[in-house]
Amino acid sequence: MKVRKAVITAAGRRQRNLPLQTLVDRDGESKSALCIILQETLSAGVEEICVVVAPGDQEAYTAAAGSLAGRLRFVEQRQPLGYGHAVLCARAFTQDDPFLHVVSDHLFLSRESRTCAQQLMEVASAEDCSVSAVQPTRETMLPWFGAVGGRLANGREHLYQVQEVLEKPTPTEAEQRLIVPGLRAGHYLCFFGMHVLTPGVMAILDDLAQSRPAGNIQLSDALNHLAATERYLALNVNGQRYDIGIQYGLLMAQLALALNGRDRAEVLAQMVELLSH
Repeated sequence: MKVRKAVITAAGRRQRNLPLQTLVDRDGESKSALCIILQETLSAGVEEICVVVAPGDQEAYTAAAGSLAGRLRFVEQRQPLGYGHAVLCARAFTQDDPFLHVVSDHLFLSRESRTCAQQLMEVASAEDCSVSAVQPTRETMLPWFGAVGGRLANGREHLYQVQEVLEKPTPTEAEQRLIVPGLRAGHYLCFFGMHVLTPGVMAILDDLAQSRPAGNIQLSDALNHLAATERYLALNVNGQRYDIGIQYGLLMAQLALALNGRDRAEVLAQMVELLSH
């Protein structure tokens, strides 16, 4: 499966301003969160990127993209009908092609030479099916993420056959329905913020949109249906996601970038000085 297109969703009411925030990346350069996300996306080899924005936001996003603005196409989500609906807004762009989907309120930090997006894309290409990136997450964080249940795929470490998907499950729901062998007690496989998806996902989202004209169209619902109709895998990526939309999320993302970059020693020294006071 060759993936040449990517869709970034950025139209959520509480999400739309987050990619415009400025951070210092690992090379010590100031840039928008959007630029960091775009660089992650392009590292996976995609050629075209569609950004789903709220009406009126295209100009701000074009400015935040800087030198990468020429690589982007924009589509508006004119009504706030849900996260899944935002993905569906890009259907004319993806057409009948598979695509990489990345959320705009997460930053990603790999623990190896390959970026997180590269790791995910390589598995999707080899397995020729939809693959979602996941991360073992403690149950106290379940209110912030979709989560999957399943089993190891052919006994392979870090790769799972998805059997069920739930959006923001309660700890009780997760314990009953999302147990994954091998995970620490109280931890579940939660979405990482990036997926490689086949065209079938768009068809499922369209069916959901037809049945729910008032909205609340969630990507997790479509992925749960996908797990029942197609081969669908989850990859425990060798990296860390940072949700910049939660309390202190932007701060934690900036610290992670700094501590994994060229200015690590200086930042650590300043942190020690701050703690000493």
